[in-house]
Amino acid sequence: MPESHTAPEPTKTEAGSDARPDNPARPDDTHPVDRMLPPVKLFSAGLQHVAAMYAGVVAPPLVVGIGVGLSTADIAFLMSASLFTSGIATLLQTLGFWKVGARLPFVNGVSFAGVAPMLAIAKAEGPEDALPVIYGAVIVAGVFGFLLAPFFCKLIRFFPPVVTGTVITLIGVSLLPVAFNWAQGGNAQAPDYGSLEYIGLATATLLITVALRRLLTGFLKQISILLGLVAGTLISLPLGVADFSSVGDADIIGIPTPFHFGAPQFAAAAIISMCIVMLVSMTESTADVLALGEIVEKPADEKTLAAALRADGLGTALSPLFNGFAASAFAQNVGLVAITKVRSRFVVAAAGGILILLGLCPLLASVVALIPQPVLGGVGIALFGTVAASGIQTLAGAALERGDNVLIVAISLGAGIIPIAAPDFYHAFPEGARIVLDSGISTGCVVAVLLNLAFNHLGRKTDPALEALPSPAAHH
Repeated sequence: MPESHTAPEPTKTEAGSDARPDNPARPDDTHPVDRMLPPVKLFSAGLQHVAAMYAGVVAPPLVVGIGVGLSTADIAFLMSASLFTSGIATLLQTLGFWKVGARLPFVNGVSFAGVAPMLAIAKAEGPEDALPVIYGAVIVAGVFGFLLAPFFCKLIRFFPPVVTGTVITLIGVSLLPVAFNWAQGGNAQAPDYGSLEYIGLATATLLITVALRRLLTGFLKQISILLGLVAGTLISLPLGVADFSSVGDADIIGIPTPFHFGAPQFAAAAIISMCIVMLVSMTESTADVLALGEIVEKPADEKTLAAALRADGLGTALSPLFNGFAASAFAQNVGLVAITKVRSRFVVAAAGGILILLGLCPLLASVVALIPQPVLGGVGIALFGTVAASGIQTLAGAALERGDNVLIVAISLGAGIIPIAAPDFYHAFPEGARIVLDSGISTGCVVAVLLNLAFNHLGRKTDPALEALPSPAAHH
């Protein structure tokens, strides 16, 4: 692993060369993660990231806004604020400063893990105080995550390939139902949910994206996801699936006024709840950073992971200032990096800039929102499936023939898939426990780490037949 996230290792093709990553005059010698692309490519690839994550960013504030009983105008304001704060958090993660930011092509957005606890807080506090209490809890949770980062990152030694491969696979598998929901229209209560028209549009978008990926070359091949989204949206126009009403009602300029909904309030129960959410987000972010490090061939070490978690914490603590919520990694964008092979962190920084612009210009945000959910669902199947495939690739180097590693993978995958296959499985458990258990990624990650400790660390077997087999490190 590299000794520092600021001094990248050369890629496999660059090994043995006299590479000087700090010399901008020789861009070919820098790690692909640290290369600056030409402006047009930078913007196009960045816009592709925004298109892939947009629905995920605006969904939590939409759900919370409705739950709190906000007006349509206030909900729109909340969504714009979330775009703005997601852009800030993404810049913190990709560009970084001091010991903050992974400096990897890592997108940060609004964490969906906090939605259920925030709705519970809103129900307990009432509509008047709901958002101020939520924001107070989010600020404390962000500071808590920032201070915990240098200690939490030490867990990295408990994430060998057998654990990271399992968790990466679970990330992809856990996200696939999101894509299936989008493909059916995104709203299970709608009368046309799952209609042939929606599923047909999703299928057409997926097929077009695959065809573009197969037939195009160079940079056009790299932005095939964006082109597929555009093609799917154009197909949706004569079908009447795209909704233009938001464009006509949107303002050109919309500044996210600090503490628009009132000064933050600090309630003990709400703070504890959001700190638990922060721990869940940090667990998922750890898995995402490790996955992304493998995908871009710049494995994350302890310092990189600590810097990434600090960015999560700082981004979360700053978000309420501009009426945003907790920020964490967006796994779907890890899939986008994997499928496009565009590894430059400056591309994702450009996406952060676009998000800030969208947050300041509701009109632009509404244009991006024109992409119908079935179209997002079509490309989502490819994106999220690619993440799962990356996990399987990591597991291929995890020495599954050694000891009980197969059992670790089997039980961890089973535990992680429970919330996906049986969403009500934990309905009788306390609300605090469900925050963790209802996240297949978090549950599978915890189980994999514990089983790896039990089988490969505590009272380790010394069977000569097992010791003669290659170690996981040799495979990885």
